Amino acid sequence: MTATTFFEALGGGRYRATEHTVGPWDPEAQHGGPPAALLARAIEAESASWPATVARMTAEILSAVPVAELTVRSRVLRPGRSVELVEAELEAAGRPVMRAQAWRIRATELDLPPIPAPGDAVPAFPAEAVGWPGRRGGYLEAMEWRPVGGVPGEPGPATIWGRMRFPLVPGEEPSGLQRLLILADSGNGVSSVLPWTDWLFINPELTVHLAAVPQGEWICLDAHTHVDPRGFGLAASRLFDRSRLVGHGAQSLYIARR
Repeated sequence: MTATTFFEALGGGRYRATEHTVGPWDPEAQHGGPPAALLARAIEAESASWPATVARMTAEILSAVPVAELTVRSRVLRPGRSVELVEAELEAAGRPVMRAQAWRIRATELDLPPIPAPGDAVPAFPAEAVGWPGRRGGYLEAMEWRPVGGVPGEPGPATIWGRMRFPLVPGEEPSGLQRLLILADSGNGVSSVLPWTDWLFINPELTVHLAAVPQGEWICLDAHTHVDPRGFGLAASRLFDRSRLVGHGAQSLYIARR
């Protein structure tokens, strides 16, 4: 690994993907996490007339996102006094490859009454990191992983902590939303119920609903995958920071034999 970030900034909304973005399906295609985080960054940077917090983001993967130069564009689709809908898009070689929409809500400070805890206990934080068996380079090694339940690379539900080893772009500390999105797209991978060697279980989209603004470098992904013999499935996950539940993620899956 020679790059120091997931993306290199080229100016004018252009970025070059580095080797840290490479996904497990194709050495020339990115894992969905890094481009989703780049779209989240663009959405956060889109000017709002008031302090805002993203409450939900959906990323549509229109085609494989190449490990190449990308152009990012964003705009406010539906402005409002308290709620706004914002869109961001990634282009490669002049065509859109990924698009995201996010609802952001006016941030304020409320004097809330006592609210019962929902019972989502924060998973334990293991002392040691692990690698992914048989995986070298790319996104899987650009992240640090600490499993709580399940075994990396083996079928079944899994609970795993992860953090970025590198910044998303040069000279910036990733936001909590960016850290959440770069990990949330791994739900189908960590909780796969079918062998990687024989099956594809690719998500054409990712939706994350936030319950709180993530804090700190570490995010926990507690994921389960369900598949249907008609060729589709769902990977659902709970997302935590070190102190609380911060969101729920969902990925629709395309299921097929290799």
